[in-house]
This record gives sequence, structure tokens and C-alpha cells, in this order.
Amino acid sequence: MTDVETLKAQRAASLEATRNGPPARTANPFFGVGPITDGAADEADSRFIKFEFERWLEQNYRKLDDKGNDLGPFTAAEIGRSMHRGYPADKFLLDMMREIHRYFEFPKANKMAVGLGGGHSGFTAAALHLITTNDPSQHVFVDTLRPESEEAKSSGFFRQSWGAQIIEMMRYAKNGDESRIHFAKEEGIVPSAEELKAMGIKLFIGVGHETTGATTYSARDIEQLLAWIAMNPEEHHVVLDATSMLGAMPWGEKLVNEVITRCCMFMPFQKAIGGISGYYIISFTPAALALVERNQKQPSWAIPRQLKIAAPVDPKKPLTGERTVNVGPIYDPEQNKMLGGVINTFSTLAFAETTFGLLRAEKRIGTVSELNRRSVANREEVNRWVAAHPLFELGVSSVDHRGAAVTLLKVKDADITDPAIHARIVAYSKNILSYDGVTHPNGTYEAGLDVARYINAFPGTPGDYRAWIGGIRPISDVTALLDNLHYAYHRAKIAVLEEELAKQGVTFEAEARASATERKDDPNRAYKVLVCDRVGLKFDAKGEPDHSEVKAYVEAKGGVFHEKGYEDGQALEKGKLHFFYVPDISTEAEIMAVAGNGQYDAVIAAATFLPKGAQFEFGGVRIGAGTGNMGSASWGGGNGEGGHAVLMNTPSFNSRATAQMAMKALLKVLPDLAVEKMHALTAAGKFDTGRNLREFPTEKLEGKVMAVFGYGNIGRELAKLASAFGMKVKIFARERHKEWIESEGFTWAATKEEAARGADVLSLHTGLGALDAETGKFANAGFIGDSVFAAANDGAVLLNYDRGEGVDADALDRALASGKVRYAAIDADLFTHAETGAVSGPMVPYLPLGQKYPGRLELLPHAAADTEHVSRVEGAKQAVDQIFDLIQFKRVVNLKGDLPAGYTSGGAKTVKGVGATTGQDVLALAADKAALKTARETAETLAAILGALDSAPDACRQSMLVERYGAELLKAFNRHKSLMQSFGIEGPFKA
Repeated sequence: MTDVETLKAQRAASLEATRNGPPARTANPFFGVGPITDGAADEADSRFIKFEFERWLEQNYRKLDDKGNDLGPFTAAEIGRSMHRGYPADKFLLDMMREIHRYFEFPKANKMAVGLGGGHSGFTAAALHLITTNDPSQHVFVDTLRPESEEAKSSGFFRQSWGAQIIEMMRYAKNGDESRIHFAKEEGIVPSAEELKAMGIKLFIGVGHETTGATTYSARDIEQLLAWIAMNPEEHHVVLDATSMLGAMPWGEKLVNEVITRCCMFMPFQKAIGGISGYYIISFTPAALALVERNQKQPSWAIPRQLKIAAPVDPKKPLTGERTVNVGPIYDPEQNKMLGGVINTFSTLAFAETTFGLLRAEKRIGTVSELNRRSVANREEVNRWVAAHPLFELGVSSVDHRGAAVTLLKVKDADITDPAIHARIVAYSKNILSYDGVTHPNGTYEAGLDVARYINAFPGTPGDYRAWIGGIRPISDVTALLDNLHYAYHRAKIAVLEEELAKQGVTFEAEARASATERKDDPNRAYKVLVCDRVGLKFDAKGEPDHSEVKAYVEAKGGVFHEKGYEDGQALEKGKLHFFYVPDISTEAEIMAVAGNGQYDAVIAAATFLPKGAQFEFGGVRIGAGTGNMGSASWGGGNGEGGHAVLMNTPSFNSRATAQMAMKALLKVLPDLAVEKMHALTAAGKFDTGRNLREFPTEKLEGKVMAVFGYGNIGRELAKLASAFGMKVKIFARERHKEWIESEGFTWAATKEEAARGADVLSLHTGLGALDAETGKFANAGFIGDSVFAAANDGAVLLNYDRGEGVDADALDRALASGKVRYAAIDADLFTHAETGAVSGPMVPYLPLGQKYPGRLELLPHAAADTEHVSRVEGAKQAVDQIFDLIQFKRVVNLKGDLPAGYTSGGAKTVKGVGATTGQDVLALAADKAALKTARETAETLAAILGALDSAPDACRQSMLVERYGAELLKAFNRHKSLMQSFGIEGPFKA
């Protein structure tokens, strides 16, 4: 037994080797299924492929009337109902055979047989038809070890089964002669052409390579086989197991083409291509088919019906009549037809899926030459990786004979000399690679990675792991598999070593895991947070702005709320966050007086401007989206770039309030019903509905066009409101937003003029943009000007609830004068000097227009969002949460600018449904099992009914479906939509 200290050291080494955690995942965990898989990356991708397959099926397989007219599609459900005779089953089979023959570039002279079962059925059909007991000169070479020889016994039944079947055929048949069967001295090695000739070989059966032993023939082997065939092309036949050989032939294009042309091949296509049912295909050379017909004139044995490829010419004489391949289940590429039928396919869908899978692979990968090239590249990557990782070695020592579709790896760990412990580590590693996982002796469960399933090596083969590495897989997936093998072995070794140490009384504490709730603040410090803007706007019973909700919220979180500023020397409870409410400071002098010397650790602000000299060790949060007022150098100014502290915001809280205020401004003038005049007449009793109502024509909002400039939170919310009124919405935004804008039913415009063209309402939501340090102007100053007004409809309405500078006031003057703009609503900052009364701010250019065009402008002092109580309170609560996260956990939510060292990003957080949906929103749905179940059920209902409508052959059938399922469709849609909205899952997505 190894001593305790050595075992501990070995465990420590494996811990060090895995300290960075698991490597990148493989795209597809199925490395033990076949060289060519469907290539699905995950379960969602698999379902997408299923839907894609069903659509492809419906597009390509149509019902026809007796005149050949299209009656609609066959569906997967219809095809799955055992339709294995006649049309369209015959077409499915023909299409599959044609595409296989074409893609793998078999010559037109070579025909292909098809039948039930997998690779062994294909082998059996080939052997039963090509071998005969009635020709003493036919000697057969099988490139595996002789069954039950000492060398062969270790490989078990599977590897011996090929040779055993041929021996039994000879042993139990009349005229059978076992001496005519020759076996290789080494698996998968081809004798020279002269040696084969000297043995009298007429049939070479190649089954000793690739799949189980991860070997392939070398180019030299192939050259010898081809040279041997050339000695007597009519009598020398080769049949190869192409299960993993197709698409993974590493001998160069010329030799590959010769092999495809001059050799017979059998393959199980549920492995070679992928499919839902098992069937084999055999390609035959013309000479081989002639041999089959000769053998069938005097059969050596009975062949089961489902394996027969030579059927009777006269169906009335199944026993005594002539048999020929010309009426067998064989595809003739010269005529592009099946010469005969297939016996009871498990499902015609298997054929359809194979055709679809092959065409899809061709679209993704390219020609078979490219597939072969990728397979060779993957083999080289395995060679390179193993050379760089001395813990592993390849099971096949000969470089030329290493398979390009399958690889064998074995571990050579100098620490582990006990075969039983070695086997245990390998077994545990496979649990980690798969989904099982491993439980350590201390009870800690290590979850499976689910990156590789069923990678078991066959008994008797030189390897611990076996995996398919064919060219359908990207090289990155092969690398990921190998990296995960290395990781999983070390993790398994840790578990086994811990078990061995436990036997000697040594145990280990469970590994500490980082916790999102692990505090990182100093319990001996009192943290001070300045709140320098009002966090409640509605009035309380005393007529004062009510901040009680935010105060209660702070206290519920364990903080302390002080209703005045911090005083030097004030005793504060340690380990607490103290919030000091000072909402009436606004000038730079006032801010510097309370925060110029770092008196506070953090700050919460809304509109108050924080000058450069204000100091905050940890950071600040702006209640709202923009951070232009957060000028402290602690975080590098308003863009948050530089400094040592963190800048954050609370986007989206006032977005709906601003959008609703903008909509309110619009509704004052559109629909343009003269409400005040009608009210006065009605109240005075001077209005007659019958006579006077016609004097006040108006137009509804529905159908009118709103141009929204900017696809931020406010712009999108206003677009949604306008859409709810039936307006058509055009949005100007960067092209990266186009797909999302259109997905919500809006129209994307590439230019601001295009958005304005034909618009009845113009609404600005771009923000000011970046400040040009040289000119002192913002990028979006004057964004709406003459060109935009000119493109709009006459009598348009302008809404600027964004920034006053965003509209060219002189251009607006001209548009108002000409009648191009009938009404404008502007919400912008206006400041008055306390002593002189002088006005300043972006509202100033609009003031003369208000006097010049009375009744046609509504001017507000940037009040749309900053007067809404609920938005301010909810924004303040989130700001409080972000400050707690910042100080207690070093976690930053809604970061603006740079993330300083020592902090982690907590992502973005917005109001549900406002702004982009995040991954956290979707995960919240996934965590609610009842909601997720409802979402899935309603989505599946929609998919089922819409799919049925799409596949319905005519309007009559669609009407029947609507009558039967219309109510269910609408209920499912309504439930799905409302459920998604309740989780905030709508609009654009932000990872």
C-alpha cells in the first residue's frame, strides 16, 4: 500500500491540475454514437433540427391527385404511420439511395443494395451472397485474428463474430471447406498483393479496422489491395466495413476514389449518417454483382428473405426460378431507380431523416472530399494534443494506421500501478465526463460535465477511452473533448485517492465554494452614504415630500436612515450602512462643503450635479439612466471611465413615466377634437348634437404614423404606447437594432429623414450623445432640423421629451411658420438666477417661440420624469440595493464605464419589460417550474396548430382546423404573451 503522504501529494497534484475548473464544453456530448451525427449543439438545437426536418419533409414530399396536381404535403405524422409501400415510401427510398450514392461519389457502374438491420446485417448479406462452397478455388481472407486463437480470445465475442460467422457458414454447409478461410496475424493489416495471390484469395473481407480498434488502413495497405484487384478484376473482390470509413478516408483523393470505385462496402446508415431506424447498405462493383448472380444459380445456403438481394425473376417460382440482382432491393444510378422493393422497413421516416441529414451535412461541411479532409485534420489534432499531454498515449502505435473517425486513448499515470485502482479512476472519470457525476468520501457531490457520453473502449483493445472524431465535428470539439478527458481523469483520481486515504483514516473537509452571499465589507467600520436628492415626491400629511417608503426600505435591509447630514465625530453603529438624507443641496459650493473631503463613502443622486472635486471612496448611483450629472473624479466623471470608484445608474425606472407624459402631450392635440370649445358650448346649453356635431370633424390616432428617433428605454416605451393606439411606428436607430425593432412589429428606418417621411408625429429620444471637447457641443445637438421637418407630413406634431438641445430651435421656428409643424411639446431644463432672475438652460431658445406662436407650443421645465413619485421611489430603492451590493459584496449592478479592480459585475437590472430582456429574466422564468410548464405547453400548442395550418392542403382544411382549434390557438397565444410579459421577457435581448 502506498504511504499516506505520497497519496496526499498525488491528490494535491491533481487538485493543482484542475484548479482552474472545467475546460470549455464540447458542442455535442455524443462521442460514442457514430462518426457522423446530427451535429446538434444542445437540446434546443436538436428540437430546431426536428422542426427543420418536418418543414423540409412537407416541402419535398407532396400529395398528388390522379392528374399530378399538388394536394398539399405529407407530414411526419402521416409518414410515421407505417407507410412503407407505394408512393411516397418509394420516393423516400429512391431519394435516399440517390443522395448517398451521389454524395459519397460512388461511380454509376456500382449499384447499392439496402435491407434491414445494422452493420452486422450488411456484413451477413455481403458474406452470404459473395461466398460460395461450390467453387473450391475461392479462398477468403478475413483481416481479423482467427476466432478462438490465443491472440483473439482477449477481444471477446464482438471482434471474433465476423470470422466466427464465416467459419460456421463453411462448417455447416454442404461442400464447406474451412481451410479456404484465411485470417490475419494482426488486426487490420493487409498482406501484400503477391501474398494474397499466393494464398489463392479471391475475396478479401475487411472488418479488422476503425470502429473498435480505432485503426484504419494505411495508404500502403490500400495500394496493395488495389494492386491485388488489378491482377484479376473479374475474380478478385474486396468488401470493406465502411461503418466509420465513409467520410474518414485519410489516403488522399485519388486513392479514395479508387477504393470507392473498385471495392464493395457495407455500412449501417443509422451510424454512418444518422437515422431513427437501423438498415444497411452495400455498394457492389459490377464484377461483384456478377459473382452474386453466379453463386445464386447454385446457392450454398438459405438466405433470410430480409437479407436477399437477388430475387426470383418469376415471382411464381420463389424456389426453382432464376434469381437476379436486377429485381432485388438495389439502386441503379444509371437509371436512377430502385430495381426492387424493401422488406418491411421499420419506418419510412428513417429514410427521410437520412436524406435530410446528409443534405444538411453537405450544406454545413461541403463535399465528401472536405469531410475526409476534416477527419484527417481531427486525427492530427489528436496526435498533437497527446504529444503535449504525457499523461495520455494513443492506443494505436502506428501513425499510418490511426483511424480518422475513431480514436483510442489510454492513460499512463506513473502514480497508479494497481490495475484495479486504474480501472476505478477511469470508470469515475467517465461518470464525470457524462451526467452521472461522482460523490467524494466526505459526501461532496461533483456533478457530471455531460461533455462526452459512452466513450468506452471495447474489451481487448489497447485503450481506456474510445471516441468518434469524424469530420462532421469541428476541430474545436475534438480539442474540447481531450481537455475534458484530462480534467475528468484528475478529478476522478482525486476521488479515488480520497477513498484510499479514508481507508487509512485520513479524510478531508468539503471543498469551500465561493458564495454570492459571502460578505466582503469590514464589520468594524461604519459606512456613510449621502442621498442628495429627494427620494419621495408626493406630499405627506404635513405637506412635505414623503420619503418614508425609502427610509423603511433601508431599515428593512439592516441599514440606518438619518434624516440629516453627517456631522464630524458623530457616533455611528459599526458594521452598518448609514444613509444620510440631504435633499436640498444643489450648488457646487454646497456639495463640496459636505463631500469635498471624502466625508461619505458613496452617494445616491438624481438631478443634483456632483462636481469633479466631490470624493466618494466606493462609488455612486444615479437614479435614472443618464449619468452626465455624476461629475466626480472618484469614478472618472459622467462616463465612469477612470478613477478608483464605481459609477452606476438605475435605467428604466422613469422610462414609462416619461413616455406616458409624452403621450399625454400628444393626446392634447391628436385626435384634434376641440374639447374645450365643445365643453363651453355644451355647458352653456348652446350645442345641438344633431345640428352642430358635424362642425367638428376629427381624425383618430389609428393609422397615423409616429417617427421615433432612438430605440432606448423611453423611445421603445413610447413606440409601444403609440402602437397600442393603432399608430404605425417608424424607428430610427443603429442597424444593430433593426432585427429587434422589426420583431416587435415596428418599422426600422436607416436615416432620420426616412423615419420622418410621411410621419404625423415626431418624437426625439436619442439623448445628447458624446460631448466634443473641442467644440463643446454634444453629438446629437440639433438632431432634428430642417431635413427632418421637410420629410414629415404637413401639420406634424413634434414631441421633445428628451433633451432641449436635440432640436434645432431655428429650424423649428421655420417649420412652425410654414405650417409644417402645427404643434410642439418641449420638456427641457430651465434655470433662473436666484438674485437676478436671469434664465439659462436648454429651454431658453424655445421661450421666444412660445410668445411668437401662442397656443402652438407647450413648454415644461424637464418635469416629465422627475415629478413622478413612484418612479423616483422605486429607482431609489434599487439604488439602495446597488449600494448594499457594492459595499457588502463588491458586486456592481448597472455599471457605467470601467469596473475597478476587486469588484465583480452583477450584470444589468431594469424594470420588467422596460429595456432589453436579460438572461436573468429568462432564468427567472426557468426557475418557476409552474410558469415554465405553462410557457412550454402554450408554445407547443401554438406550434402544433400553426404547423397544422401551414401543412393543410387547402382553405377548406384550414377552415376545419380553425373551427376545431381556433379558440385554443387564441387562448394559448394570450396566455403565452401575458406570461412572457409578466416576466419582462419581451423586446430586445441583452446577454
